Amino acid sequence: MSSERGLENLTLSRRTLLAAAALLAVPRVGMAAETISGPIVSLDYGLASTLLALGVTPAAIASLADWNTWVVEPKMPAGVIDLGTTSEINLEVLASVKPALILTTPYLAPLKPQLEAISPVMELTIYAEGGEALQRSIAATRLLADAIGRRPQAEDFLARSERFFDDCASRIKKLDPPPLALINFVDTRHARIYCGAGLYQNVMTRIGLKNAWTGTGDYWGFETIGLEQLATLDQNLRLIAFEPLLPPNVLDTLQDSPLWTSLPFVRAGRVSVLPGTLMFGMVQEAERFARTLLDHLEKFA
Repeated sequence: MSSERGLENLTLSRRTLLAAAALLAVPRVGMAAETISGPIVSLDYGLASTLLALGVTPAAIASLADWNTWVVEPKMPAGVIDLGTTSEINLEVLASVKPALILTTPYLAPLKPQLEAISPVMELTIYAEGGEALQRSIAATRLLADAIGRRPQAEDFLARSERFFDDCASRIKKLDPPPLALINFVDTRHARIYCGAGLYQNVMTRIGLKNAWTGTGDYWGFETIGLEQLATLDQNLRLIAFEPLLPPNVLDTLQDSPLWTSLPFVRAGRVSVLPGTLMFGMVQEAERFARTLLDHLEKFA
């Protein structure tokens, strides 16, 4: 990234530039590790959790108030400042933090000129056309680590993550679980079903789980379907719905639906509700998803 604000003294290594070509939507600012020596803020949950994995507590993040609902783990340490929702970032509070670096994604591209007036901005792309979320997350972890002088910590973290996924794959082979349909309810007639290039499908592929839904989805990794479409799937499946349930009483309401109650997997009781995992996260969220799912599946072994 080069900046319009006089950051010509900041440079990227050749290795980081090559990684940036695949991950940075619009190169704006180049940063050598030794230049980042002040507060770092994140406007994205996945990038914030990655900072924590690298041993860095962000000074401030967007939507801190909802962290425990959507991310849950890792816990955000006390003292982190809430910058407001991603749709209404409080730029005055952001400026008061005097960040050395602002982490963001293309999702907030319209804000970039205002952000760059405050601090150097590093924009990392995880969810976009032509990429797999988990692999992009791994590459982005290394790119971020290079920018803040934490490459050894990143390699340790990613090595542990690979060992964890290998262990999950070994556990799955012993279980031989049925195909899974992973959803978030939208209402009593519709759901998001996860597939494609998103984080959930990437993790399922990595550890050897079969997705009952074979659609391609979008780059976020889901499709919105009518619940009647579940009738077209292999009825030996197990349906996993993730919290928070919206509306909260959706499963009780569906008990009055002839369509829902006629589905063989519903009649057989193969419907589970699991704690939420950030579906648009990075490596830590991928681990939480795999751990939550596998711990649950082992109860049926």
